Amino acid sequence: MQVLRALAAAMVAAGHAQFEVAGLAARAGLPFASATWLPWPAGVDVFFVISGFIIVHASASLHGKADARQIFLAHRIARVVPLYWLATTLALALAWLRPGLVGTGADGALAVVASYLFWPMARADGTVLPLYSLGWTLNYEMAFYVLFALALPWGPRRTVLGVSALLAGLVLAGALVRPLPVPLAFWSDPIVLEFACGALLALARREGLRLAGPVRLALAGLGLVLLSLAGDDPALPRCIAWGGPATLLVAAASLGPAGDASAVWRPAVVLGDASYALYLAHPFVVRGVRVVAEATGVAARIGPGPMVLLMLVLACLAAILLHRIIERPLTRIARSRLEPSRRPAE
Repeated sequence: MQVLRALAAAMVAAGHAQFEVAGLAARAGLPFASATWLPWPAGVDVFFVISGFIIVHASASLHGKADARQIFLAHRIARVVPLYWLATTLALALAWLRPGLVGTGADGALAVVASYLFWPMARADGTVLPLYSLGWTLNYEMAFYVLFALALPWGPRRTVLGVSALLAGLVLAGALVRPLPVPLAFWSDPIVLEFACGALLALARREGLRLAGPVRLALAGLGLVLLSLAGDDPALPRCIAWGGPATLLVAAASLGPAGDASAVWRPAVVLGDASYALYLAHPFVVRGVRVVAEATGVAARIGPGPMVLLMLVLACLAAILLHRIIERPLTRIARSRLEPSRRPAE
């Protein structure tokens, strides 16, 4: 699964790196065509399906515990919030120092507060994005965590089926009831069904479903082919065009026998461990490389293709360092403060 997380994060980073280099190439009068053999933003959809799977799998030991909700939310908050708040704060500082340098936008103090609290809020132009634009995905993640936490006492099967039904009902309400308040309209987007797909895969694994190696390989191949055929502007809704292949990829990764990954995959596993850091940090890296390359003329000397590769390599290295030096310690500290069983006595 970590290998797939590495792929998902790298897809998003690759898309942004190519966007930056396309701008550089255009200003320098150099030919450059972005690679289109995969829809790079679909890395987010892979992440959403993985998230649905991981949440069910990681919460298996919590069912039946009196403080299951508190423990679950403590773990998720500790995992997601510290690094995101750090990225948001850095983006806010850069927005003041150099407006437009990183994808940010905030219409007043209320929008800033909403960004830190994972509350969907429309900008002046109507787009529903937080101050740090990439955080839109985390507004979905946190809502899913809260919904899942509320359902935890129902037991494993009922929790997964109940949450999946609730998400489907939310999507149906969004399609039938108009207009909805901004948060409900945001959370009723069909993309939330990708969490349900991952959760149902985890339930299937919990109940004993395993697939043979050739079947899993076929699913992975089919998923990549379908993603490639869907392209950057799919005719079908996103949750089908990208979410469907993402589900096939996660099924291929998750429905096999348990075991350690081969040493061949070790670099991808390391990057998968740092995938959240890569997702949050790569815009700072690729934009920083673009600014430096433009100012020094490096981009024209090495060419667009190598520039994309340089951005990706530096983003991956920065993410691994960030994960090991900052993310893991912050997560441990947050868990020790939030988890009921580990909270220091008053």
